[in-house]
Amino acid sequence: MSDPAAPPGQESPSFVKLAMRNMVRKGRQSLLHFGLTALGLSGFLLLIAWLGRPSLPG
Repeated sequence: MSDPAAPPGQESPSFVKLAMRNMVRKGRQSLLHFGLTALGLSGFLLLIAWLGRPSLPG
């Protein structure tokens, strides 16, 4: 599927290229969102690991 705004005879940029261009354009905001996502995912995985820890008899 071609992008109607693209010049004729040229393919529309891939989703990855568009995402990278957008990330470069919105640099600081993208890094902030990436950091928050990474922190949230790490916290969620740690919480699941902590809740699912085996209880060994002491």
